Amino acid sequence: MSVAASVDRTSSGKEHFEVLDGLRGSAAFLIVIFHFFNYAFGFHGPWALVKHAYLAVDFFFALSGFVVGYAYDDRWQKMTTLQFFRIRLIRLHPLVLLGATLGLLFYLFDPFGKGMNHTPPMTLLLTYILSMLLLPSLPTGGRQNETQALNGPAWSLMQEYLGNIAYALILRRLRTAALAIIVLVTGAALFWVANDKGSLDGGWGYTEIWMAPLRLTASFVMGLLLYRIHDRVRLPKIGLLLLSIVLVIAFQMPVFEKAGGLSMNGLYDAGCVLLLFPLIILCGAHSNAGAGMINLCKFSGRISYPLYITHIGWVYLLTNYSSAYHPSVAFRVGWILVLLPTVTLAAWFALKFYDEPIRAWLTRRYGIKRAALQ
Repeated sequence: MSVAASVDRTSSGKEHFEVLDGLRGSAAFLIVIFHFFNYAFGFHGPWALVKHAYLAVDFFFALSGFVVGYAYDDRWQKMTTLQFFRIRLIRLHPLVLLGATLGLLFYLFDPFGKGMNHTPPMTLLLTYILSMLLLPSLPTGGRQNETQALNGPAWSLMQEYLGNIAYALILRRLRTAALAIIVLVTGAALFWVANDKGSLDGGWGYTEIWMAPLRLTASFVMGLLLYRIHDRVRLPKIGLLLLSIVLVIAFQMPVFEKAGGLSMNGLYDAGCVLLLFPLIILCGAHSNAGAGMINLCKFSGRISYPLYITHIGWVYLLTNYSSAYHPSVAFRVGWILVLLPTVTLAAWFALKFYDEPIRAWLTRRYGIKRAALQ
């Protein structure tokens, strides 16, 4: 089979960027590894792997800007803003509801978190309702300062929604030069914050909630800009495997010390977001998966969102057990190796038997063409 024959297309005839789909899955799996190993080992020691994988969120934001621009920039003569919002809600919100519900169940029935998970019933109910609406949570016992107390990773989905709103109302109307100016301004701010704070790991908690819109804007607009210019740039065609290895290496780098008053760790984070990730996205956009990898890319892309939004309850469970009983390194690593395929399988079930059927029903219910949901 030729490479050309392996190209995947949407029902509207648009070509899928299959390598970018695969990279979304690679980044999601790496952040799951980050959560398991770092939470279980207290973010310290040699088993706190992929210490920079919190940057996967910035990578997701950039991918989202690229893909949203590709999918919708040429549709606005035939699509209203309300239709766009409906399409995006159908694509994203069913799993938001599932993630909030799973978060509540893990919170209530975690046998190792009973000493911490103390929240008045009405407060917990309001927190659950706010979580389903992707609004910041009320203070919740056992979840220190997290804006999404029941499902921590959902903080980035709230930002994703804001990015989509900004795209529909403002960004899609801007010229490429205006997008470039926004990237320059927010990129400079990101470098300053990274140097001042020492990393870009922020935005998920109340103490640094202001970092969330900055990280979103810099990366989402960068992704939209990359889509606008990607046809003018020629970069090597590098497949999913090599680009995923680059992500692994970037995330596994050590935490760097300060040098001469500069935070080398923070500047490294900013360099990844503003230099490395755009190069990876452009290389991925110009690459074909090939006949042997296209199914892996498609599966990786499909599983990425349910994996990201449903895994954290298992992380809390293992973390609370580790805090309560201080098990050996071998015990913790062994359970992580069991839980990684478990959360992946659970995400697949969520995709096949919940998310995809509900999205298909909503699509039929509201008369949205399937092509519009790609």
